[in-house]
Amino acid sequence: MDILHLVDRLEELFNNSRPIPLTHNVIVDEDKFLDVIDQMRISIPEEVKKAQEVYSKKDRVMAQAQEEANRTLELAREKADTLVDKEALVQDAKRRADQIIDQARMEAENIKAGADQYALDSLMNLEHEMEQLLTQVRNGVQVLEQKRPLTEELKS
Repeated sequence: MDILHLVDRLEELFNNSRPIPLTHNVIVDEDKFLDVIDQMRISIPEEVKKAQEVYSKKDRVMAQAQEEANRTLELAREKADTLVDKEALVQDAKRRADQIIDQARMEAENIKAGADQYALDSLMNLEHEMEQLLTQVRNGVQVLEQKRPLTEELKS
């Protein structure tokens, strides 16, 4: 289940709760509240797992880019070796090989930078969502803790 959906359910539960007169406290359905928290405990590891998958995907993309760069380098070297017969062709082949190598390196760096940025954006987005969730959970805990002394006074 989507973590933001669970946060929305917590907020809905709070908004539908009954206020305690003359206070900023509300009465929340404990079973529903704990049910949503249990679902959050299940969902949060899934969100973290998704972030780890994004991060490992970045590593795979980088490895593929490196492998492609290595293949391009190898092709450039083979091409250069076959053109050794004539000096002009050799110089041209070396120049072209260097261009291919430079281009391959630039492409690999661009892919790596894009993968790094994608992973960073995904992780920052997840961090932001988790901070929002944590803030809402803390607010819920605070409300329940503030309600506890009132509940104990009512029992006495």
